[in-house]
Amino acid sequence: MSDSKPNSIPRVLTIAGSDPSGGAGIEADIKVITAHGCYGMTAITALTAQNTEGVRGIYIVPPEFLRSSLEAVLDDIGADVIKTGMLAGEESIKVVAETLKKYGIKKTVIDTVMVSTQGSELLPSSAVTSFIENIFPHTYLLTPNIPEALMLLKYLKLNVPKIASVSTMVEVATALQAHGPKNILLKGGHVPFRKIKDQYYLAENDEQKEVVVDVLFNGTESIFIENPYINSKNTHGTGCSLASSIASNIARGFSLEDAVRSSCSYISAAIKTSTPNLGKGNGPINHLHSNYILPFAPGHFVDYLLSHPKIKDRWRAYTHHEFVNQLGAGTLEKESFKHYLIQDYLFLVQFARTNALAGYKSNHIDDITRFTGVVLHIQNEMKLHVRYCATFGISREQMNTAEESQACTTYTRFVLDIGATQDLFALNVATAACLIGYRDIAVRLDREYKDGKAKNMYWKWVENYTGESYRNAYNDGRELLEKYAVKQSTSRIEELVEIFAKTTKMEEEFWTMGLERK
Repeated sequence: MSDSKPNSIPRVLTIAGSDPSGGAGIEADIKVITAHGCYGMTAITALTAQNTEGVRGIYIVPPEFLRSSLEAVLDDIGADVIKTGMLAGEESIKVVAETLKKYGIKKTVIDTVMVSTQGSELLPSSAVTSFIENIFPHTYLLTPNIPEALMLLKYLKLNVPKIASVSTMVEVATALQAHGPKNILLKGGHVPFRKIKDQYYLAENDEQKEVVVDVLFNGTESIFIENPYINSKNTHGTGCSLASSIASNIARGFSLEDAVRSSCSYISAAIKTSTPNLGKGNGPINHLHSNYILPFAPGHFVDYLLSHPKIKDRWRAYTHHEFVNQLGAGTLEKESFKHYLIQDYLFLVQFARTNALAGYKSNHIDDITRFTGVVLHIQNEMKLHVRYCATFGISREQMNTAEESQACTTYTRFVLDIGATQDLFALNVATAACLIGYRDIAVRLDREYKDGKAKNMYWKWVENYTGESYRNAYNDGRELLEKYAVKQSTSRIEELVEIFAKTTKMEEEFWTMGLERK
């Protein structure tokens, strides 16, 4: 049953075992679901005696009592998403499968809990085949880690490869998806990679462990989700918590990809901020690292902005505008580009004023120095801009005496007005669409159109924004946004979302101005 009343809280039911130490299982699930602003319900499959050092005992809840628990919840409250963890045995698996079918549950997140972090068996080998036969057909998202995925391949009597690359992970996810689950999230925590440019290479030692790559496969497309590798023994409950986070995000209305990306960031922050020495073994992650006072994990404010429902479609319209697509392909009309260059010069003048104002509004020398550096970067960029414009027959005098387009005036004065009437962070957010967007656009163009760059008269523009200087400014800008985002209130964050949404729309209109020469 998944029919919910209008404006009701998202409902997530977790079917799993109990962990008295609080790091995994039902206890972790409830923490995570609550932290995500959802209503959590439980059906316990087994009681375990365990702690951070290992599992000491397991008592399987009688299957008929499990059935009664599930029906009690679903007959009354219902569920928008069901997440499963430890299913304990073959009879429990059949009860869960029958319940999913009876109530027509479509949104399920199935965590393939087979072995604990310490190596204890949580799903008897005799029940794995039953799990595949009974649960796979009802699975919206399966979330195995690499050892679990390889074990499932073995039981399916399929080739079991050695994971040596991201491509191999895709092969494994594809093979599993073909046997029932609608989507697969293959978690890569057991096999860290190092990253050189845009390529992943298997880490050969601890020093090379740089990133963890999870592969989301939906039957047609493989999506790579990257997070920094964190060297920590505090990973107890990672799988349970990730699945519960994804289930909660789906219940909140996120698309599958956005739900998974947000949850991977949540788990990364939970490992990073875990409490040292909580227990003698593999300690628990920090399920409540921000108590979700803020709607994003620390360090992921920009990701939150770009995936926000008020911004996501606008961001794509801005970063995939026909103007930039034609620029990347080299097919843009020369007069359109010249018109854009003149207006961009006038924009940079106002952008320098904006950052000078940001420096004035700062009261810490490090921030003042940072904004001064941005102004100097703009000054240097404008020198390059003048020289670049000269190659198109545009003089500096022409640019200085040109009339601002309406799009340029509307955009820059809006940003300056934010700077004059609001705080420093609001000004940072108002300028972020330009800072982040130009980098994202240039990186995409370099990836998609680089084969034709030799014949593209506009390629120097792409190189300006993929180069080291702009990359450093981009990194500094994002770092500053993340630094101050965690200090904001929830209501203030939503006000800042509105500012970012408006400037994103104005960036799109700036491209339209260039294309139409208005």
